[in-house]
Amino acid sequence: MDPRVTFRLYVTIGLAVALIGALWALADGSAGSGPAGPAGQVKADPKGVEVTMPQAATSLPSVQLHATPASNPCAQTPVQQALASGGDDAVVAAFGGGAAFRAAVAAGNAPCIDLSDPNRDWVVVNKARPLNPLTFAPTSFGDPALSVSGAGSLRSDAAHALDQLSAASDAAGAGSIALASGYRSYETQVQTYSGQIATYGQAQGDALSARPGHSEHQTGLAADVVSCAGGCGDIDSFGGTAAGAWAAENGWQYGFIVRYVAGQTPVTGYDPEPWHLRYVGVPLATAYHDGGFTTLEQFFALAAAPAYLG
Repeated sequence: MDPRVTFRLYVTIGLAVALIGALWALADGSAGSGPAGPAGQVKADPKGVEVTMPQAATSLPSVQLHATPASNPCAQTPVQQALASGGDDAVVAAFGGGAAFRAAVAAGNAPCIDLSDPNRDWVVVNKARPLNPLTFAPTSFGDPALSVSGAGSLRSDAAHALDQLSAASDAAGAGSIALASGYRSYETQVQTYSGQIATYGQAQGDALSARPGHSEHQTGLAADVVSCAGGCGDIDSFGGTAAGAWAAENGWQYGFIVRYVAGQTPVTGYDPEPWHLRYVGVPLATAYHDGGFTTLEQFFALAAAPAYLG
């Protein structure tokens, strides 16, 4: 290309760029101090070119928030009918299953569910949540097929579930599981607790045994168990047996959880008790297992209960 043509092209482009820059500068100055006043259309007209300035934002639009109230499962007919029938598994199913039941209760969105009702599988009894009444006793009892002398009974549905658990453990090669201590009345717990305090002192006794009216055993839903592989052992050795490991891993399939596990004493207030199985029903035990929970307090979003309130 002829160098003169190239030179003219560069000059033409340079002049165009300079002209555009001058126009923008003129428009900017007019917007700040010209007669057009507030931001809007400002005309710069040296060559008959009109420049429109953008409208300046002087405020932000308001944001409208609309809260949608959570539905109350207790207002639903299936839930009301299940509660009236008395079937705990049916109630949980009406909520949509164990996970949905737990979520509603933990969120405070299930006013029809009373975690203090000792007649229900979901009752929570701990050092901060005594039974109501303190002298509560179940109305239905059953004796497990396998139990040691003096073990007592369980609530009938818990006894049946323990039979299934024991049979499954035995079939899996871990050995059968027997009830060593089940339901304890208020009066029996008075003796049990007093004996622990006399032996170990107040602090250690409180970590080993519940005060009367604060024991899960009084609900008929708690089972202290032993392994009976080649002869029944004692509760202290249960956690180290094949049956103890199997129950911890598979008990949820039969409605049981290990209530007091290692590392949770600051929450439960009790030393670990791998032999202490608590019946909550299969739907809730499944949600407990699937959610990776380790205490009922955590499961239902309740406060820790490391010590008695008074």
